[in-house]
Parts: sequence; C-alpha cells; structure tokens
Amino acid sequence: MTTTPRLPLTVTAAALLTVMFLPAAHADDGGPSVPPGTEPSATAPVEVDPNDPDLKLPEGATLAEPKVLDIKQVVEDQSGDERREDTNADVKFALQAEVLFGKDSAKLNGEARARISAIAAEIKNQHATRIRVFGFTDNLGSYAHGLTLSRQRANAVQDVLDQELNDSSVTYEVRGYSEDYPIASNTTEAGRKKNRRVEVSFPRGQS
Repeated sequence: MTTTPRLPLTVTAAALLTVMFLPAAHADDGGPSVPPGTEPSATAPVEVDPNDPDLKLPEGATLAEPKVLDIKQVVEDQSGDERREDTNADVKFALQAEVLFGKDSAKLNGEARARISAIAAEIKNQHATRIRVFGFTDNLGSYAHGLTLSRQRANAVQDVLDQELNDSSVTYEVRGYSEDYPIASNTTEAGRKKNRRVEVSFPRGQS
C-alpha cells in the first residue's frame, strides 16, 4: 500500500526576473500586474571587457548583451490567503481581502489585526520607513465602486500599521486601484479571489 506525501504548509519558488529589456508582466485583461513605478529594480550589470585575455570564449563567440537580473522569492501559504515576495530591494506582502474584511466591506475583522501586526514586525525588522499600501478588487461591480472600496481597505490596513509602528519617521503611500493590475484571471472565482487583495511593500533593509 502506498501513501501520498502531504504537502508542506508553505510553497517557496525562486525565480529570475529580467528587469531590463523585457516588458512588464500582463494579466488576462492586458494590464500590467504591478502599478507603474513599483517594478523590480536592480543595480547596473557588471562591466566585462570582451578583450580581457583571461576571458575564455570559444573561437568566434561574442559576449551577449548584459541584462540585470533580480532574484525573486515567493512564499505563499497553502490556502493562498497570504503571499510574501522578496527581491534584492523590496519585501511585499499580499493579503486576500477575505481574510481581512467582510464581503463588500472595508471594516477589518477580528483576525485582521494579527496578520497586519506580523507585517508591522517585519517592517521593524527591516528598518523600513517608506511603506506602500495598495488596495485592489476584482472586475465585478462598477469600476468607481472598486476604486472607493479598494482605497478604503488600503486606508484601514494603513491605520493599523501606523498604530503598530508608532513611528513619526515612517511615510506611507496609500492607493486604491479597483480592478486595475490583476495578478490572476478574472474569468474564474479562484482568480478573482486572488485579485481582491491589499498589498504592503517596503524596501529591504539591514535585518
């Protein structure tokens, strides 16, 4: 008799993202998956002298065009309720709206503060003072309603972060994007659930 091994509670994936020479990723509606100005960035590529005698190239070979690669690690809990992305420069948490709010509501539920407090602890650990809090919805309902709801939800999360951090040197960028910048297809409920989210991102520091 054979048994199927149980899945771990977290799934980790490491990916190399080319952040130069490639367009931003797009979701099913043709829009970019991240708002403008929040794309990954990395330092310039190291210069390599193609005529260096210590560089062993096959006869007739030439160096390829340099590219900047950003290493991205993604950890998502098994339920998909919470997702963490780490790059060389930033940390981003994405919390699905259902674990923070009731349906079509911007009032935080009883479980929300503990989740937001854990993010605040990581912000302190990274010594971050610039924090982005972005709200997103799916494409059901009107775009205008989605703008209002996503901004209200982002404000609610920012309020708790501000209380937890209690640091006057911290600045926030808080926005609501309605159905813009989906991370999954809006043609299925599973995809719409991923798109209904609040993201908290901040620069990586000296932990």
